[in-house]
Amino acid sequence: MAAIFIISLIAALALTHKPLGDYMHRVYTSLRHTWLERGIYKLLGVRPDAEQRWGVYARGVLAFSVVSVLVVYGLQRLQQASWFGQDLGPVTDHVAWNTAISFVTNTNWQAYSGESTMTHLVQMAALAVQNFVSAAVGMAVAIALVRGFARRKSDTIGNFWVDLVRGTVRILLPIAFAGALILVAGGLVQNFAAPHEITTLTGGTQAIPGGPVASQEVIKELGTNGGGFYNANSAHPFENGTSWTNWFEIFLILLIPFALPRTFGKMVGQVRQGYAILAVMAVIALASVTLTTVFELSGDATVPQAVGAAMEGKEVRFGVANSATFGAATTLTSTGAVDSFHDSYTPFGGMMTMVNMMLGEVAPGGVGAGLYGMLVLAVITVFVAGLMVGRTPEYLGKKIGAREIKLASMYFLVTPILVLTGTAFAMGSAEQRAGMLNSGPHGLSEVLYAFTSASNNNGSAFGGLTVNTPWYDVALGLAMAFGRFLPIIFVLALAGSLAGQTPVPESAGTLPTHRPQFVGLVIGVTVVLVALTFLPALALGPIAEGLS
Repeated sequence: MAAIFIISLIAALALTHKPLGDYMHRVYTSLRHTWLERGIYKLLGVRPDAEQRWGVYARGVLAFSVVSVLVVYGLQRLQQASWFGQDLGPVTDHVAWNTAISFVTNTNWQAYSGESTMTHLVQMAALAVQNFVSAAVGMAVAIALVRGFARRKSDTIGNFWVDLVRGTVRILLPIAFAGALILVAGGLVQNFAAPHEITTLTGGTQAIPGGPVASQEVIKELGTNGGGFYNANSAHPFENGTSWTNWFEIFLILLIPFALPRTFGKMVGQVRQGYAILAVMAVIALASVTLTTVFELSGDATVPQAVGAAMEGKEVRFGVANSATFGAATTLTSTGAVDSFHDSYTPFGGMMTMVNMMLGEVAPGGVGAGLYGMLVLAVITVFVAGLMVGRTPEYLGKKIGAREIKLASMYFLVTPILVLTGTAFAMGSAEQRAGMLNSGPHGLSEVLYAFTSASNNNGSAFGGLTVNTPWYDVALGLAMAFGRFLPIIFVLALAGSLAGQTPVPESAGTLPTHRPQFVGLVIGVTVVLVALTFLPALALGPIAEGLS
């Protein structure tokens, strides 16, 4: 059954790769604006036909994000006075700050229980809205970088506001609407009902809250956001009802990230370049899913070996293999949703979820973020290959000089600095160590996972760590903000630098970037970068635990 689950998922993604990739190409290259889009531009005071330099584009991203943080923060702090107040008080200041940063940065880290903390209005007007627009921001930045490769002698890379609106209105909303109907058919709730009081098997009572769950569930997966309406996240039957909805949610997570390489290939005029990027993503993803599943099916402890798998923390409706696939998919992307709990994974299975994020979430990565991360890796790869053969490195006809490689290097230095510095500060404080449920290597893994998740804008939690404290809320919030916006600035600067170049013709010394050799080189560079950076920390955490 596990093989059928994965093979059918691959087949569905293969069938949608070309049509969705071609559609997104038309969306971002069209010169026409719909009536709805023109109305939004008028409301925003935007000139949709005006092109922007990379600095103006970046200021648009930052300005929109700052306003979004303030709006989400304000709605949480004032939710007790709003429509659908549900007798819930205001969200505390440090949790509101953390949550606002979290959803605006496409991280969706949650230091709270959704059903008992947020009103329906906040869930819809603040969190669900950010699930759409934060995903659209990531797609816009990726498209801006692709334009940098596609254009010649240009000082502009597009219009942020147009890319933002089109990504939301033409791509995310239609798919999310259809997906929500499918999830409702699968048993997910979608209502504004008050909590239902039920009698349990032991004779007690329990309040079962409803809410607009299906509409939020679909965009949290489609936009690779993560989070959850309920504290149990996608293990809750109201968020993920059956084995086939579990399959469908994984499909939604991977749908756009795996189609974007096709869009990239079409925009640069070389579809085979898109296939090369897709191949890198697919090889890494398949390796991760396989290793995670094997580690969970062959647990080293006595009980897992006796029952044939590590079932602790797994939802019995889905089983080990499907849960491991979900866990790998959400950490390979920036989704962060969970249908099983990574703190209960075997040491090496839990390590794989961390490694997926440490790779930069590029296989296939978050919506937009995965593509631009992979393209930066491709830039680094051609530079390294150029050094090996003593030739000027080129990618898609653009020279990779000192400016380009500095921007690419700074892009990949941001996350390790945030992860390792944050973990060091937490482990160096007795007060923060007191929040760990476990000591020793597993306790270190809990802290390392938290900062890896926040800094990579993933949002999933390892568990076993009390993070609903002012220190963790502020520290992880800062990691999310810097981990999102510093890389975006470097990517947009790289796009501007590339767009201004005159393409150089291919020569006998040009490295072919559409062949298996280049695919292997990119995979090697990706793995080596992570191994050199994070191996010492992993050796003290999950590797030490797994070998003990």
